[in-house]
Amino acid sequence: MTTRLSPKDIIALGFMTFALFVGAGNIIFPPMVGLQSGEHLWLAAAGFIVTAVVLPVIAVIALARVGGSISLLTAPIGRRAGLLLATLCYLALGPLFATPRTANVSFALGIAPFTGDGALQQFIYSLLFFTLAMIISLYPGRLLDNVGHILAPLKILALAALGVAALIWPAGAPILASGSYQDAAFSTGFVQGYLTMDTLSALMFGSIIVTAARSRGVNDRGLLMRYTLWASLIAGIGLTLVYICMFKLGAGSGGLVADGQDGAAILHAYVQHTFGDLGSVFMAILMFIACLVTAVGMTCACADFFSRYLPLSYRSLVVLLAAFAMLVSNLGLANLIRVSIPVLTAIYPPCIALVLLSFSQSRWRSANRVFTPVIATSLLLGLADGIKASSFSGLLPAWFDQLPLADQGLVWLQPTLLVLLLAAVYDRLRAPRRAGTMA
Repeated sequence: MTTRLSPKDIIALGFMTFALFVGAGNIIFPPMVGLQSGEHLWLAAAGFIVTAVVLPVIAVIALARVGGSISLLTAPIGRRAGLLLATLCYLALGPLFATPRTANVSFALGIAPFTGDGALQQFIYSLLFFTLAMIISLYPGRLLDNVGHILAPLKILALAALGVAALIWPAGAPILASGSYQDAAFSTGFVQGYLTMDTLSALMFGSIIVTAARSRGVNDRGLLMRYTLWASLIAGIGLTLVYICMFKLGAGSGGLVADGQDGAAILHAYVQHTFGDLGSVFMAILMFIACLVTAVGMTCACADFFSRYLPLSYRSLVVLLAAFAMLVSNLGLANLIRVSIPVLTAIYPPCIALVLLSFSQSRWRSANRVFTPVIATSLLLGLADGIKASSFSGLLPAWFDQLPLADQGLVWLQPTLLVLLLAAVYDRLRAPRRAGTMA
């Protein structure tokens, strides 16, 4: 007999997926886009939503099509190259950047207003935060119960309260667009969406969603695909609503902050302005729950992935990853963001290319002929974009700045599309597709 999820469990699965995605970056970066984009708010918002909602939903669906394994998704580029790309994604989303950032942001917005932002306070908080995340992560089979039925609804209610406040009680009128938003609002929003790490997160969380469904006894591939699709759509709708509210919050906060570069400062200023001291308590609860759920999801996904390739058990890796993330988090939020921007700029393009190409895999006579050159091109030029976004931009030749879209951090886009066209023609001219090519 085929086991099916109840409507309640499908909704819980969608809530869990949404809760896994909405973490530190999803809350602190949209207000910054809203403030800086000024009169071009919705054009910038559209670009942001492409990389922070549309692509993540597509990535989850792509993973579900191959059973939830990133190794199967990367199979067309070869085992070693696929393992390298997957490892980079898991390290960036795990102990190096995103997981430590959950503790940084929840401390800065929720705890520091009460205790101060000293090194000792941050260390104690990060120790407690990651201890709790570790304990929950040790039991991945209970995620649907612990996250989907308990933490996710609390997180959604808190975000809904903040979102409604942002729509009903704007702090002020929008200011004029600044920086690259003046001339390239859409592409700037598109690149800013990288900072949420949602597309990379989707490549990690796909396996968690499938595992959660299987924990209820669902093993039929068609049903897993259907439930994952529903979960990703619920999460996508939720993410879009959160971002719209956060854009509006930032758009009206220009008069509250002297420096609009810090999304955490914008959020804190708005909450303090709108709710007073009670708002600080609310923000502490919201950020703790939001960031804890994301930290748990990332820790589970990383431990599951690395346990397949390292001589360590899942539980041992959970402990090690939580401890390492705790140490990295004490480097500070500003340092983490500064280092993560060039790294994400470099690895996002090949991940975008991989996700989109995965839906065309059955159309090629040899998927490897198409996937390998396209992803290699996007990675190479993504690395160049990453160098430009770092403190080593002087290493690039002067002519790099003259390339199309170089000033928008999208120099990889046009060459990648060109290589795709050439690879597609070459594939059609070669021998027919080999038997056994995965659909």
